[in-house]
Amino acid sequence: MDLVEPELKQGMVVVHDGKTRPQPVKLCLTEDSLTIKKEELVYVHSSSDEVENSGVSRERTVTVKRERIGGLGLSIKGGAEHHLPILVSRIFKDQAADKTGQLFVGDAITKVNGVNIEKYNHDNAVLCLRDAGEDVMITVKHFRPASLFLTRSLNRNSHHGTIVIDEDGRNKVPPGLKDAPKLEKHWADLHCIPLHFAHVTWYDTTSDKQRTNGFEVIAMDGTSTGVIHSDNNDNLNEWVRCINNNIQTLNNHSITMSNRLLLPNDQIIHMCWTAEKISLLNVKPGSPSWKPRFIAMRGSNIYFFETPPVSLVSTRDWLKCDTICKVYESMFRVLKDTELLDDRNNCYIIQAGSGESFYLSVETRHDMLRFEKAWFRANYLAVMHLKNKTFGCSWRNRICGLTLDLQSGFSLYDSESRETDSKCYLWSYKFSQLKGSADDGKNKLTLHFITDMNTRETEIRELECTNLQTLLFSMHAFLSAKLASVDPAFLRNI
Repeated sequence: MDLVEPELKQGMVVVHDGKTRPQPVKLCLTEDSLTIKKEELVYVHSSSDEVENSGVSRERTVTVKRERIGGLGLSIKGGAEHHLPILVSRIFKDQAADKTGQLFVGDAITKVNGVNIEKYNHDNAVLCLRDAGEDVMITVKHFRPASLFLTRSLNRNSHHGTIVIDEDGRNKVPPGLKDAPKLEKHWADLHCIPLHFAHVTWYDTTSDKQRTNGFEVIAMDGTSTGVIHSDNNDNLNEWVRCINNNIQTLNNHSITMSNRLLLPNDQIIHMCWTAEKISLLNVKPGSPSWKPRFIAMRGSNIYFFETPPVSLVSTRDWLKCDTICKVYESMFRVLKDTELLDDRNNCYIIQAGSGESFYLSVETRHDMLRFEKAWFRANYLAVMHLKNKTFGCSWRNRICGLTLDLQSGFSLYDSESRETDSKCYLWSYKFSQLKGSADDGKNKLTLHFITDMNTRETEIRELECTNLQTLLFSMHAFLSAKLASVDPAFLRNI
């Protein structure tokens, strides 16, 4: 497997989720995740100049001297019936609360004269404040989410609430105030996509339409970044390269660690995301024509999943796949441009001997080459472990067994004799003697064997098979494995 050093990268792009307007964001790529950060205004206390990430600042107690006219000089909103804290929604200029210089719109009142009112409803909180006496000790925490909403409802140019918002989005603190919360711009996490078994696509995942200036990163559970855009295609290509490198490194590591716990003939050879074309028969217009599929080659099997297995060593997770095919009983073929059904490129077909057929596509030519290489390797290892396979058939009205053997080639024996040693074979040929074959697509198979290499004389053997397609695919698998076994260069490449 190719090992690539994980990359760290960050930069500005635009993201569009298809529901809201595109917005500028910062992408931050680490070894195992891609985080989308959005710039937002948050409160910072001037004394510490630290952002309160929880949304609620540290607790503080303020003493307010009630006035004959205007009372405490503040209004409140919220309450337990609204599943909200008791919030200071307005502070009246030059009245009691404003004169303290320590209360702000968005403060959540937790105690009045030491009595906890966090679970009070609105009316009870009003009564508690009204009956609290002349000197009222109010304990508060600044509740950032509420302050952003409440301050926007005030006049941007008034002094109500002691906070005035200027044109650049920051708040101006009136002279003499200390420890007043200030609005600062900070990067907050919008999405975080784990890269383990994630995939990157330039396509609309449900169609054959390819984006020219945007890509999407989709996690193994289907969570998406949205479409990531940039006017600079070189920048986009570099992002895709870096993200794919990190995904591949994580996946390879996961496969390597899992294979240490698996038997040699049950090793994971390749895993990847691909797109499968959905049959359009009886499908309503406008319905998706493509869907993501996760394919894994393990041992002699090919697994088709909707989502990757959570555990690579758990048999239960592997049995959750939709379809399982034997690699040596299936055919893999890369499609030519003239065979493509729509605008998706890099398409191939996997056809199982049982009759199931999958029309699939990968993102790039490099992905196709990696898949093709993995297929030949999986087929070679499966046949080497299997060594031989026998198919029921009939020859000259006799019930027989046709054996494909990696060492001896084609052999036919009489099933009625129940004998399989070489003396009872009706005929036998090496793989190298096969000149060609033909079939009627139903159950008849004709094999042409060379009997004399000098004269090129041939013998024709006609068989009737109950499972013709599986036999044909298995013949191809054994011939490919035999060729690979005598070709050192091929073995090194796989």
